[in-house]
Amino acid sequence: MDTIQAILLGIVQGITEFLPVSSSGHLQIAKEFMDVPKDLTFDIVVHAATVLSTIVVLWSEIWKILRGFFSRKFNEEQAYVLKIIVSMIPVGIVGLMFKDHIEAMLQGPYIMAVVGGMLLLTAALLAFAYYAKPREKENISYRDAFIIGLAQAVAVMPGLSRSGSTIGTGLLLGNKKSAVAQFSFLMVLAPILGETLLDVVGGEGASDIGTLPLVAGFLSAFVTGCLACKFMIEIVKRGKLIWFALYCLVAGLGAIIYTLLQ
Repeated sequence: MDTIQAILLGIVQGITEFLPVSSSGHLQIAKEFMDVPKDLTFDIVVHAATVLSTIVVLWSEIWKILRGFFSRKFNEEQAYVLKIIVSMIPVGIVGLMFKDHIEAMLQGPYIMAVVGGMLLLTAALLAFAYYAKPREKENISYRDAFIIGLAQAVAVMPGLSRSGSTIGTGLLLGNKKSAVAQFSFLMVLAPILGETLLDVVGGEGASDIGTLPLVAGFLSAFVTGCLACKFMIEIVKRGKLIWFALYCLVAGLGAIIYTLLQ
C-alpha cells in the first residue's frame, strides 16, 4: 500500500464511518477496486482516527457527561453512561463469540456479495425509519439503549451500516433525532477502543506498511471523520436519511452485480 492509496482509504473510512452507508463495506469495496492487500494494522489506525474525530466533534457533550459522572449524587449524566454501558453488552458478546467467524468472512471469496446484501438491508432499514413517524420521546430509555445495542451488534456484518442500524433503530423506537445521533456516535467509542487495544496487545497488528502511509491514512481519516460527524448530526436532525437509503440500494446492487460478473 502506497501513501496515495492510504490517503484514499482513510478518506473512505472517515466519511463512511458516520454516514449510514457502512464503513466496513465501503472499505472492502475500495480495497477490492484498488487491489490493496488486507492489513489489520491499517484498519486499526483509521478506526482510531475516526474515534478521535468523534471525541473532537462531541467534546463539549463528552466533557459534560464526564463531569456529571463523578458527582456523588445520581444524575442524568450517570444515567446516560449506564445506558451506554447497557448498549455495549450485545456487541461485546458478539465480539467475543463470533470475532473469528467475522474475520474469516472478510477473507472469503464472496465477501462482495455479502457486502452487497447487507447494503440492501441497510437501505431497507433507513427507508423504513424515514417513512415511519413514531412519537418522539425526550430521553432514550434503558430498554431502548439495549435494543439499539442489539442493532449495533448485528451491524458487525460487513456492509450493514452501524450508524444506519443504530440511528434507524433509535428513530423507529420513537426517540428524538438529535438524541439518537449523539447516542449512536458516543456508544461506539468504548467498543472500538477496546477492540483496538485487544488487537494491539494480542499482537495482531503486524504490518508491512510503512510509517508514512499509516500516518497519511490516519490524518485523512481524522479530518474527513470530523467533517462527516458534524454533517451527519445535521442530516439526522433534518430527517434526510432517505437519500442514504437510495445510495445504499445502488451500492448494494452494484456490489452484487460485480460479484456475479467475476
